[in-house]
Amino acid sequence: MPAIELPSSLIPADGRFGCGPSKIRDEQIAFLSSLQPSVLGTSHRQAPVKNLVGSLREGLAELFRAPEGYEIVLANGGATSFWDAAVHSLISRRSQHLTFGEFGAKFGAAAAAAPFLEEPVIRKAEPGSRSELLPQTGVDVYAYPHNETSTGVMTDVRRAAGADVDPGALTVVDATSAAGGIDFDASETDVYYFSPQKNFASDGGLWFALVSPAAIERIERQTNGDRYIPETLNLAGALSNSRLNQTLNTPALSTLALMDEQVRWINGNGGLSWASARTAESSGVLYDWAERSEVATPFVTDRAHRSQVVATIDFDDSIDATAISKALRANGIVDTEPYRKLGRNQLRVATFTAIDPDDVRTLTGAIDYVLERL
Repeated sequence: MPAIELPSSLIPADGRFGCGPSKIRDEQIAFLSSLQPSVLGTSHRQAPVKNLVGSLREGLAELFRAPEGYEIVLANGGATSFWDAAVHSLISRRSQHLTFGEFGAKFGAAAAAAPFLEEPVIRKAEPGSRSELLPQTGVDVYAYPHNETSTGVMTDVRRAAGADVDPGALTVVDATSAAGGIDFDASETDVYYFSPQKNFASDGGLWFALVSPAAIERIERQTNGDRYIPETLNLAGALSNSRLNQTLNTPALSTLALMDEQVRWINGNGGLSWASARTAESSGVLYDWAERSEVATPFVTDRAHRSQVVATIDFDDSIDATAISKALRANGIVDTEPYRKLGRNQLRVATFTAIDPDDVRTLTGAIDYVLERL
């Protein structure tokens, strides 16, 4: 295929639309640079680094409008590490998992593999749709993603309700691609956990969680029993270290710094409601464009289930979406490819908080320009 050169008017000011790692703002890089040499390369047990952790924990509590008694916990690793930690330190006997994409399914698989737990209840939906909670006696953890990064499906943060819900059952929400970009009521969840390389525009190496008093009580009880829990998966250790503004092992300082600046930026602009309105505007631009197009359509058919932060757009068989993403990449517009395991003829575009809605508008014009020349 001959090269397609976009006119300058159709090239976004920033062409990064990846679903993680995501666009990092210049101001975050400047803040990271300002920490040299006072913080970078220094002990994480001393005040400079601990103050950075403390600033971030306070900023996240403000962002999430944390109810009384809720705490911000962090530890080494990513979401996969948290799933394993939750299997050991949160689930008492049996969990229920909503799976409507790759990442919700992985947590369910981790619970199923644990020999000390009962077989989890897996409520699966086909990609592009979502499953719903089913109140069930004997389930002590209800787990689901707030936003499924692989498919672009979003759900509401809410507890299972009904006579069959056991007292003390916890609601555990995977917020990796939602946190910092989609508004929610923190009182509707006990654990809201995430990696920071999406809306928080940071690097990997750490996980964070907003945890309720009920979750803290469960962690303390669960980790004081007879179950063997590796130290790196012990949430009681993560909790005690977090209260000291530190982690078990040396944290990724660049991750902390980039995220701290991003949280300040979001809070300074109006907090989570501002961020949520911004991502809704950006994703709405894409969905409206796809619905007007003769060759494209939103992958998620139910409007209420469409993600604000990960827009998945299908194309007719007459159009090769791979050719579109290649042409965009050649012009500096990157990471619009679909999730590799989904295997659809589509583009997947992040509309995280750092991404300017005007850049999304320019992107749709660039796609139209490419389509006319394919």
